[in-house]
Amino acid sequence: MATAKIGDNIIFKRDGESYEGTVTVVRENSVIVEYGYNKKKDEPITTIVNHKNYKITNENL
Repeated sequence: MATAKIGDNIIFKRDGESYEGTVTVVRENSVIVEYGYNKKKDEPITTIVNHKNYKITNENL
């Protein structure tokens, strides 16, 4: 299984729904993903996803 790099788009599941986001930070066991934007707070929506729990949709070449 390939590990995502910064800027890669990935698909992951949360609460039974699929989300697509962009990797912003890569850690040893997980990645931090930006997958939306909260207009009320004027900030991106981010989450942490374990390397086992996502699929890379496209890799930066």
